[in-house]
Amino acid sequence: MIIAQYFVEFIFYSFLGWIWESIYCSAKERKWADRGFLFGPICPIYGACVVAASIVFGSFSFLSSPDFPVWATFIICYLGSAVAEFSTSWVLEKRFHARWWDYSEVPLNIQGRVCVPVSIGFGLAGVVAVRFLIPTIEGFHAVVNPAVYEILAIVFAGLIGADIALTEASLSTLLKEVEKMHEEFNVKAQAKYEKIASTPKLIEQKIIEEKELAELKREQFVKTYANKLTLNQKRILLGIQKFIPTRRTTDEETASSFIPLTVALRKKVFELRKGE
Repeated sequence: MIIAQYFVEFIFYSFLGWIWESIYCSAKERKWADRGFLFGPICPIYGACVVAASIVFGSFSFLSSPDFPVWATFIICYLGSAVAEFSTSWVLEKRFHARWWDYSEVPLNIQGRVCVPVSIGFGLAGVVAVRFLIPTIEGFHAVVNPAVYEILAIVFAGLIGADIALTEASLSTLLKEVEKMHEEFNVKAQAKYEKIASTPKLIEQKIIEEKELAELKREQFVKTYANKLTLNQKRILLGIQKFIPTRRTTDEETASSFIPLTVALRKKVFELRKGE
């Protein structure tokens, strides 16, 4: 029963995390932003962190004591959130070659995966969760029939299992489309270069013409691929902050074109969604 209880709590806290992420990002972008890695309205990293805090602080009586210093609770939550955020970012990047958050431009960051300002925010949120949210939720356990947790756990497990499978399939297709777009663009660019290089007398004129048309051609190229994506692939793409070139795109010249193309694709999808 305790496992079912923790699993239900995990889903509930993940839902609260999704609400917070969506509201924050919507306010920042001034447009509704459906945050989260999965189809459903949950952000698992929040659920995992709060449940972990519940287990840790509940397993040691001195940690949950009213006399335990608030600053110490903050340090534990600060370090725990930093480890969770860094490891989650690393795993997602290795699996999908993409980052759902990137703190490269934020001061005091580590590989763009975690940064001091954000970790401080999570540490403060952790104090609120440990002192108020977790005790409030635990108060319901005494009045809820254990069978309810078991039924809910089975239902949620089925839903999240299907969600993970669908998300995996959609993301894999999205990544293939992104790589296909990049490879096709490089092939066309190389063919154009060879054509220009074969006519030395017209090189300078052609280079000038190509520079003028390059942006328009890329815009049309990216728009074509953006229109191919499904609604859910567009949602996932908007949630990704940065694509990481795969092993097939690791050379400097290829990688330099990969990143601008993916940025342009994300921008075009945002424009299309905004106009819908």
